Amino acid sequence: MRGLAKTTSIFQLFKQAIRGDEQNFTEGSINKAIFMLSIPMILEMAMESLFAVVDIFYVSRLNDSNAVAVVGLTESVLTIVYSIAIGLSMGATAMVARRIGEKNAKGAAEAALQSIYIGFAIAFLIGVLGFFFYKDVLILMGASEEIIATGSGYTRWMFVGNFSVMLLFLINAVFRGAGNAAVAMRSLWFANILNIIIDPMFIFGFGFIPEFGVEGAAIATNIGRTAGVIYQIVYLIRGKGILKIHQAPLAVNWSIIGRLLKVSVGGTSQFLIASASWIFLVKIMAGFGSAALAGYTIAVRVIMFTILPSWGMSNASATLVGQNLGAEQPERAEQSVWKTGFYNMIFLSMVMVVFLLFSENILSLFTTEEEVIYYGKRCLQIIGLGYIFYGYGMVIAQSFNGAGDTKTPTVLNLFAFWFLQIPLAYVLAIQLEFGPIGVFAAIPIAESALTIASIIIFRKGKWKSVKI
Repeated sequence: MRGLAKTTSIFQLFKQAIRGDEQNFTEGSINKAIFMLSIPMILEMAMESLFAVVDIFYVSRLNDSNAVAVVGLTESVLTIVYSIAIGLSMGATAMVARRIGEKNAKGAAEAALQSIYIGFAIAFLIGVLGFFFYKDVLILMGASEEIIATGSGYTRWMFVGNFSVMLLFLINAVFRGAGNAAVAMRSLWFANILNIIIDPMFIFGFGFIPEFGVEGAAIATNIGRTAGVIYQIVYLIRGKGILKIHQAPLAVNWSIIGRLLKVSVGGTSQFLIASASWIFLVKIMAGFGSAALAGYTIAVRVIMFTILPSWGMSNASATLVGQNLGAEQPERAEQSVWKTGFYNMIFLSMVMVVFLLFSENILSLFTTEEEVIYYGKRCLQIIGLGYIFYGYGMVIAQSFNGAGDTKTPTVLNLFAFWFLQIPLAYVLAIQLEFGPIGVFAAIPIAESALTIASIIIFRKGKWKSVKI
């Protein structure tokens, strides 16, 4: 009977988490708080990762390694856009969560509105630059003439439509900071369902919709994400939740924007540092041919599918840290981090086992080319070995960010990726002639070193005194 009661209790909590029942996360059980925040955040991140997996699944059906390669090259450059979006999201989550912890709902709503203004402005600038220089971007990435001829349209659409990514990330971060992760989850469910339906229509053609090929994947993705943004904005305007954004002053508040940018610049910098290192890795991989690059591209998409749900738990930790620091409970904030890190480590350890045993089966879902499967399999298995360390590392990094201390993970990323990962990948892959395997091996080595350094600094506790 006890087991049945416990199962019923967990099921009830799951239903509450999905519904988005508003909770006070600054008191009560920490485990319950982690569960209530993590469930919708995990599902949200799983939905975000589906965008990448669905696109590469359908594009790979074109049986053109150049089409897959252009997706990989474009996504590598777009990680800069994602970095800016995630950096702004960190500032929004930290400030909104801190105001909610202080019981200042009006301040939280104003911070949310000002963050959206910033997102619009930056997305417009990136879209204009991408519209005119999309081919130049591919050339800089080392794309061949065949790749550019096959898929440069994909690159153009992804840059022009970057506002959908920017705002989807940013507004969802606002909801997470307020503790209403279920709304963020539902917006991505809506966007993904639409994308899954229309992706093959635009790629292969359907009825009055012509066959766009790889370019169609970008069109469908942007339509789906834009629909998700519309859902978010309608919810904010209606003001059903704790954020009454319609009550916030509409005028630009340069003081709040300045504080948001101060936190966000550090967050953006740390992801730009990490993203730029991935661009260099792709550039090294491009030298080993389309098959190696395609295998790496598919494997990274699969990795995103497993890592982004873990980001859900990490984001839950950031919200708990921000709200509890706002409520002047730093010790509760720290306990939340250690517990979330442990749960994330357990999850990623299970993923690692799946990669080690079934990577070939996973890769065969996306391609039948033996050489592509070979490189993708090695990539999954080698990178998966670092998942145990990474489970803790990603939670601690997000906890620094949730506290408003974006400087510490920025410095750590600089050393781990630029002074360790890139040089090591170059030495192993080219000078020691391990080829793509050398690139794969450099990734878990750098991530493990980053995690160890993060834990040491986190234990010192300086993040508890950050003011935003």
